[in-house]
Amino acid sequence: MSAGARPPASGLLVIRLSALGDVIHTVPAVAMLRHALPGLPIEWAVESPYRELVEIVAGVGAIPASLKRWSRSPVASRREMASFRRAIRGHATAIDFQGLIKSAVIACASGATLRYGFDRAAIREKPALLFINRRVPVDRTQHVVDWNIALARAVVPHAVAPPVDFSPFASDPSGKLSGYAGAVVLMPGAGRPEKLWPIERFRELASRFAERALVVWGPGEKEMAEAIGAPVAPATNLRELAYALSRAAVVIGADTGPLHLAAALGTKVVGLYGPTNPRRNGPYQQLQRCVSTFETSQRMDSIAPQAVISMVERTLAE
Repeated sequence: MSAGARPPASGLLVIRLSALGDVIHTVPAVAMLRHALPGLPIEWAVESPYRELVEIVAGVGAIPASLKRWSRSPVASRREMASFRRAIRGHATAIDFQGLIKSAVIACASGATLRYGFDRAAIREKPALLFINRRVPVDRTQHVVDWNIALARAVVPHAVAPPVDFSPFASDPSGKLSGYAGAVVLMPGAGRPEKLWPIERFRELASRFAERALVVWGPGEKEMAEAIGAPVAPATNLRELAYALSRAAVVIGADTGPLHLAAALGTKVVGLYGPTNPRRNGPYQQLQRCVSTFETSQRMDSIAPQAVISMVERTLAE
């Protein structure tokens, strides 16, 4: 146990429900908690699609949630909701890494005596402070990974974040992605429309790196991927996507979960940033490889293809 750490009397509940990139950015802090508090039960309340990632990479137990589905079908989901409520109980300490009302309510519903979260300056939804009784300040000029580590250090002072290996999560048991090693991977999708880089710009990248270009895509993105005119990867689940990204020469995409997954796997990435701040949300430890208009127009269509091509060429040459 780290010097100065005061371990909770019983288990510790981590709360970061979604999305993929945010879960990835929370893993180093949770790995630090696990390393600093050996033998202490740590469980993570997380949306069901990320259950395997949490268990395999962070090495803690997952308590799966499906909040949107439960809200749409509360009667049909009543048993799952009751099971979730039972599973979150019995922890002495809860840490809300999300900073939303829904995550803070989960912390409170857990019955935890100590409920850690970000302070007023950093928390995303101010009413969530009503459910947090240990409010932790962070340096908001730093990356969100460092915010999360600072929040975890409020529980385990002086702890050091250990290296985290995401590679065990990458898996392609069918071998359908075996032929794509060394690809220049293009990811046209994004979680929000304002994060999308125009498809015609991706076509220019595909033309420049024609012999190596590969487009990967997620749910609802196949038509967009095919419009680029480069080879398109087959449909993948999250672990198969991780496998493809882990074998790429470079991955190019906007501020999305798959870009952060590629960076966490140790793959070189080029991040395209407009409406979000790369200093806070960029690919961790690869911020120098971002092409950003955040300080100017904050528009994705202001990112010039040649600027991206030049960054990709420099990255490939490193």
